[in-house]
Amino acid sequence: MSTENSFWTFFDWSQLDWSVVLTTFELAFWVTFILIIVSTPISWWLASGNSKARKLVSVIVALPLVLPPTVIGFYLLLLLSPSGWIGQLTDAIGLGSLAFSFSGLVIASCVYSLPFVVQPLYNAFLRVDRELLDSAATLRASPMDRFFSLVLPLAKQGYIGAAILGFAHTLGEFGVVLMIGGNIPGKTQVIATQIYDQVESLNYASAHQLSAFVLVVAFVTLGLLAILNRGQPIQRRSH
Repeated sequence: MSTENSFWTFFDWSQLDWSVVLTTFELAFWVTFILIIVSTPISWWLASGNSKARKLVSVIVALPLVLPPTVIGFYLLLLLSPSGWIGQLTDAIGLGSLAFSFSGLVIASCVYSLPFVVQPLYNAFLRVDRELLDSAATLRASPMDRFFSLVLPLAKQGYIGAAILGFAHTLGEFGVVLMIGGNIPGKTQVIATQIYDQVESLNYASAHQLSAFVLVVAFVTLGLLAILNRGQPIQRRSH
């Protein structure tokens, strides 16, 4: 086989386990969706609040950036297991244990990807012109009206960037999803853990195909982010 044919063989995705790909993208979708909702009030409070607790909250939000994924996964596993207080609560209300389930995988991924969504939103909110909000307030616009009519449109690029980063980061997670999901085929197995399985089995051809697929997705994602950053800047915040 020629070198060229060998190269393109790695990009032949007809033999991929598309159920794993679907599970991975489903996980990334739900994590991104939930984090956009959860991160909006957190980011806005951090960008506009005056509480002394902001520094502490900022440190807590940023912890996943420096903690090993296995550490995060270990403590989440303790909390979500039947003996953990979250696991006991979900079991008491009839939801069962979240450990080694897709729902638990979503929760763990939300914790791990939180700073990748909060930070772009925080930066976008910082650039919102405070004078516009003050002017709207003098016209008796409520805080909610000001947020939805002014802040959200001005922070649009931040939301797009946050969604792209949150989605892409979730696609590449390994340690957390392995600890919480258990790599169960058809249930919690995602692309990253399947690549690990293929390498462990010395099935390098399949690992190449999976890795090439993720590489292309990552390249396209970062390309979209680069195009976004070339757009018009959000209005700067007045000091």
